[in-house]
Amino acid sequence: MRTAATAKPKTIDEYLTTLSNQKRVALEKLRRAIKSVAPTAEECISYGLPTFRLGGKMLVSFGAAAKHCAFYAGAHPVQALRNELKAYDTSKGTIRFQADAPIPAVLVSKLVKARIAQYAAQKPLAAGSSKPLR
Repeated sequence: MRTAATAKPKTIDEYLTTLSNQKRVALEKLRRAIKSVAPTAEECISYGLPTFRLGGKMLVSFGAAAKHCAFYAGAHPVQALRNELKAYDTSKGTIRFQADAPIPAVLVSKLVKARIAQYAAQKPLAAGSSKPLR
């Protein structure tokens, strides 16, 4: 039988219950901000992280590590909003933050909207073709 400590979470709610109160509160705020911008996005766990999918594609993910929380917005949004992210530790598609200083909902909204716009700008491929549809 699996114990709570060894069972892998199957939902975002299960993931959040494993965290300290401070990290859980910070990530719940992040979750609400994401949902407000992408209310039709599907919640799931992907690669062990709380993830939102939109149209079958990974939209954004988030999680908690030993010493920080992280928002995985993707490389394009992080690059597009790099000037607004100067106060955060960032890498290619990741924004790390402390639980007691969560990313403001307005900035989360901009990041998620940038990710949605990135997907909208990508044209689907025609069946059997390597050229985008027009």
